[in-house]
Amino acid sequence: MSSRMTIKKIFSESKVGSKATAAGWVRSVRKNKTFCFIVLNDGSCQDNLQVVINDDVADYEAISSLLTGSAIGVTGEVVESGGKGQSIELQGREVTVYGEADNTYPLQKKGTSLEFLRDNAHLRVRTNLFGAVFRIRHTLAMATHNFFHEQGYYYLNSPIITGHDAEGAGEMFGVSTFHPDKAPRNDKGEVDYTKDYFGTNTHLAVSGQLEAECHAMGLGGVYTFGPTFRSENSNTARHLAEFWMVEPEVAFADLDDVADLASRYIKRLISDALEKNKPELDFLKQWRKWQKIEDGDHQKTLEHVRDSEFKKLTYTEAIEILSKSGEKFEYKPEWGVELQTEHERFLAEKHFNVPVIVTDYPKSCKAFYMKQNVNEEAGKETVRAMDVLVPGVGEIIGGSQREDSLSKLESRIEEMGMDKEVLWWYLDLRKYGSVPHAGFGLGFERAVMYVTGMKNIRDVIAFPRTPKSADF
Repeated sequence: MSSRMTIKKIFSESKVGSKATAAGWVRSVRKNKTFCFIVLNDGSCQDNLQVVINDDVADYEAISSLLTGSAIGVTGEVVESGGKGQSIELQGREVTVYGEADNTYPLQKKGTSLEFLRDNAHLRVRTNLFGAVFRIRHTLAMATHNFFHEQGYYYLNSPIITGHDAEGAGEMFGVSTFHPDKAPRNDKGEVDYTKDYFGTNTHLAVSGQLEAECHAMGLGGVYTFGPTFRSENSNTARHLAEFWMVEPEVAFADLDDVADLASRYIKRLISDALEKNKPELDFLKQWRKWQKIEDGDHQKTLEHVRDSEFKKLTYTEAIEILSKSGEKFEYKPEWGVELQTEHERFLAEKHFNVPVIVTDYPKSCKAFYMKQNVNEEAGKETVRAMDVLVPGVGEIIGGSQREDSLSKLESRIEEMGMDKEVLWWYLDLRKYGSVPHAGFGLGFERAVMYVTGMKNIRDVIAFPRTPKSADF
């Protein structure tokens, strides 16, 4: 169908009286005595195209009896529409039926729950809701690549299979060619991974950061944007077993540099979505109203974040503010303990009412690779870490300046009981021309949740991977 135009292009470029060919999936058919209305959507935009078919068109009876979900192509004339909320429609002259749907098609013209749509994830993108979500997701992905390209950073495809645990948390999926019941054993009765495909115990990567550090040491600035995996058994609205991470790494940079980069990146994501996805954001606002989901004018919140200067404070200052706030938190804010979502949202929404960057967290609750601060009070050692908190969500980005001292990094690895031999190549970076460097990570699905206002992370990724769920 070389002459086919997307519905988006028909609405933006076609003139009344011009000829056009559209193709898509039938949303509904309304039949009268001598003509019928077909509502068509092809996924290119939020709007549906109304098609009018007169009874003199070939196979009219079959066409006017099509069921929701059928796929058709229509060639005809663009005419002014008398219908409410639409400027033009297509007067169909020729209709091609590509594929009929029967009456078991699950997406009928009625309200369906998000749980039901997750069970039909292979079809849910045909709904107005998920069409909006995934068009916004595309915008945010393109904004990510464009933003870092404009900063002069290079896109790195970090490995998905790895022999190390970048976070040291142990929540990793194993990768092996061994049959579970027939794996060879060594003298200690342990699985002998030297006989496995890679000759070592390998896993699906939890992060691309360490590999990004390697490439930043030669290219200056890089970013990864790819799938990462955690085997954490969390069945919450904010956790997935497979998700996408955006992780820039910058040589000759400190924490302040990447904090500034993070704030500009978040603003770019929001700005591009507000500019390019207004119909989708408007629909999502209306959908939340239909669902009676209180959003407190989500779009205004996004605009506020886009236009605000991010407030920066230390973790110690944050704990002091929280302790003196008079708020009744479920988790008591205490120095040495990670901030909870309720603490983060209080800081960003109530206390400052702007996005917040919290820096210099306790060493005890952060990863091994973070740069240690000097001249710290005994028992209150901190590292050059940061979290970016935004109103409505809390943490959206976590990052740090990386430890560039070989001796300090080795001591920290030993202190945490990690295997130094596995990270020999990472330690080499501190032996051969070490430089100050820093980076951060953004969970892409959480960013999509934030911009769209969706409340469950399963609804912003095509096929969610969660405990006991990998059907598609």
